[in-house]
Amino acid sequence: MIFTATKLEGAFIIDLETREDSRGFFARAFCQREFTDHGLKPLIAQANVAFTNSKGTVRGMHFQYRPALETKLQRVTRGAVLDIIVDLRPESPTYLDHIAVELTADNHRALYVPERFAHGYQTLEDGTEIWYQAGEFYSPDADGGLRWSDPRLGLPWPLPVALVSAKDAAWPLLADLEPELRRRMDSSQLTVAGRTA
Repeated sequence: MIFTATKLEGAFIIDLETREDSRGFFARAFCQREFTDHGLKPLIAQANVAFTNSKGTVRGMHFQYRPALETKLQRVTRGAVLDIIVDLRPESPTYLDHIAVELTADNHRALYVPERFAHGYQTLEDGTEIWYQAGEFYSPDADGGLRWSDPRLGLPWPLPVALVSAKDAAWPLLADLEPELRRRMDSSQLTVAGRTA
């Protein structure tokens, strides 16, 4: 695998290193050792598939609070998305900065999303399917999100937004959420009584 660091510390674009012959190619898409060597958490608690009917659909911006902070590894298996992540680490010099990466079935690219990042994407083609591996179990009590259209985030959705779920449309604006977000995402709060919270 080819790991490319982004401007957001801990977030990586991962490309396949293919071995090709007349049949096609073979490539390793995940390796615990390589992830550990790059300082990434190689734990996979769940693997999920999301299929979206229509291009222009936005899903996001999702994250989980402690004690269920999660990493994600995103890869498109059919169609294409613009995948966006936002740094929610209050102590980070890139706090609230984002990156946007095009993931397609043809480019086989993946995006590694660290803990304490919001994540979302817009489908660029009808019938898009995205496969993602999560480093923590889904926990409804730890569920969080930011409004996809928050002007303060200024996220660059490339297409007119065709569809957003009622839940995603109801996430709060950063102006209303930020004090709680900063408190709950503060790195000093991540260890409690000698254990990870």
